[in-house]
Amino acid sequence: MTALVEVVRSGFVESVHHGSLVVTTPDGAVRASIGDVHSPVYPRSSNKPLQALAMLRSGLEVADDDLALVCASHNGEPDHVERALALLERAGLTEDDLHCPPDRPRHEPAAEPRRAAMNCSGKHAGMLATCVAAGWPTADYTDPGHPLQRAIADTVSEMIGEPIAWTGVDGCGAPLLAYSLTGLARAFGRLAAGTGTPRRIADAMRAHPWLVAGTGREDTVLMEAVPGLLMKGGAEGVHAFALSDGTAVAFKIADGNARAREPILVETLRLLGETPKDEAREAVDRMAVGAGVVTGAGRDVGSLRVTGAVAEALGTGS
Repeated sequence: MTALVEVVRSGFVESVHHGSLVVTTPDGAVRASIGDVHSPVYPRSSNKPLQALAMLRSGLEVADDDLALVCASHNGEPDHVERALALLERAGLTEDDLHCPPDRPRHEPAAEPRRAAMNCSGKHAGMLATCVAAGWPTADYTDPGHPLQRAIADTVSEMIGEPIAWTGVDGCGAPLLAYSLTGLARAFGRLAAGTGTPRRIADAMRAHPWLVAGTGREDTVLMEAVPGLLMKGGAEGVHAFALSDGTAVAFKIADGNARAREPILVETLRLLGETPKDEAREAVDRMAVGAGVVTGAGRDVGSLRVTGAVAEALGTGS
């Protein structure tokens, strides 16, 4: 297993995060890889844009801003919650119809938990609205055998170019499909540089990055900073992104620790020749070193740094 990120405290390497990473070309071929990128993993919420694609194909009708929310792992900020509730209302449903568990907004840890504040509520509202549009039952919409979930599995398999290896249960209660990092990257490339409905998913997320995550989140910050970037993270250290030409990256941190993801995202974008907008440079530079992660008495005393394995794999050596 390859070390991807080192945690450095006072000049001393304190911890190391291992993982796997793949870069695919616009035609879906593997350009570079680190570790095992062909065995199945759970993509977690990185799968949401593909789930949304299946919803659109099954009859979901939403504006692009609401489509971005359907793809989101949002903070539960007021506009996120209000949009999820409005999507349900237009379908003749209520918050009680959501199967995702109650949760608190990220920015209000003392708030009363509610289902609409859970980060997956946009996806679940989209699933329910799709069921109404298609004439499918709503009570069991998260059952793997439900017509919606079968349509999602078929769409995901088509986009990743491989069979689904395993079906589990995600943290929000929806079916969770396992497949390879290579398949995940390939699918993101097809969304980012595709046409028709797949391209609409990418364009909606790129046009409304705040709805995809929220204030201060890496997906929002980086999509705002890099024109044409499509990005979606998932739990347990999974992340995927694609450039406008269809070049795509997917990785998983083996121990699932989220702190390693931002440095990898920024460094991989840099190695691929992507430069953030000037107004976003400070925020992106802080993400690159994990600012605020390695502290002592409330001040930074270290940083996170990406190992040379990533540059070596991409053939840059720098």
